[in-house]
Amino acid sequence: MEKAVKRVKPGTILLFIVTIILAFLFIYPVLFALMSAFKSNGDILKSPAAFPTSLYLQNFVDLFAQSDFLTAIKHSLLLTVISEILIVCIVPMAAYGIERRKSRMTQFIYAFFLTGMMIPFHLYMFPLFKEMKMLHIFGTMAGPIVSYIAGSVAFGCLLYCSFLKGIPLEIEEAAMIDGCTPFQTFWKVTFPLLGPCTGSMIILNGLGIWNDYLLPYLSLPSSKAKTITVEIAAFVGQYSARWDIVFAGTIISIVPALIIFCMFQKYFVKGITAGAAKG
Repeated sequence: MEKAVKRVKPGTILLFIVTIILAFLFIYPVLFALMSAFKSNGDILKSPAAFPTSLYLQNFVDLFAQSDFLTAIKHSLLLTVISEILIVCIVPMAAYGIERRKSRMTQFIYAFFLTGMMIPFHLYMFPLFKEMKMLHIFGTMAGPIVSYIAGSVAFGCLLYCSFLKGIPLEIEEAAMIDGCTPFQTFWKVTFPLLGPCTGSMIILNGLGIWNDYLLPYLSLPSSKAKTITVEIAAFVGQYSARWDIVFAGTIISIVPALIIFCMFQKYFVKGITAGAAKG
C-alpha cells in the first residue's frame, strides 16, 4: 500500500484535479438546465442555482401548448436522418475515389475540399441563399439538407482519406480478382472496414445538424414551425424571456443527441484515434 502511494507523483495529482475542475465546468451547464427545467420562471429568476423543491412539469405542458414543438421535432429528425444517410452514401465514395485514384486532378479536388474548411459559413452565407433560390429549394427542407451534405464533404474526405491509407490494397485487389466491380468492392469489402470512421462522421455531423440554429432559421419559412433550436429560441425576446420553457425544450433536445452519442461512442473514439495515427 505504501509503495502504491509513493508511486503517485504530484504532477499526476495536479492533472487529476484539473481534470475534475474541467469536467465540472462542462457538466454544470447541463445540470443547470436540468434543474431549471423543473422550476417555474419566477423560481429561476429568484434563485437560479437552487435545486427545485418539487417536480414542476407545467413547463413541458406550456412548451407544447404555446408552440408547434412536435412539428419542430419532426423537422429536426428529418433534417438529421436524411442528411446523415446521404452524407454516409456520398462522402466515403468521394474520399475513396480521391485516395485510390491518385492523379493531379484528384489531388487538386482534395486540396479544393480542404480549402473550403478555411472559409467560415458567415462569409458565404448570402451567396448560398441566392444559390438556393436559383435552384428553387429555398424555403424547403431540401435547402438545409443540400447545404449540410456540401458542408460535410471537406472534413469527411479528410477523415476518410486518412483512414483509407491504413486499409491494404491487397484486400480490394483480391475482391476484384473474384469478379467484383469497383462499386461492389467499395461497398462490400472496403466500406465495412470504415466502421469507426463512419461512426465518427455520424456523431460529429449528427450533433452539428441537430443543434444547428442559423441555417434552419434563415432558410425555412418563418410562418411555419422550423426546428427544435429555432422554436426554443423563440421564447427569448428582447424584453422578456420564458426561461422555464427554454430549459424544458433544451432537456428534450439533449435526450436524442445523448442516445446517439452513447450508441456510437466506441466507434467515435476508434475513428478519431485511428484517423489521427494513419493520417
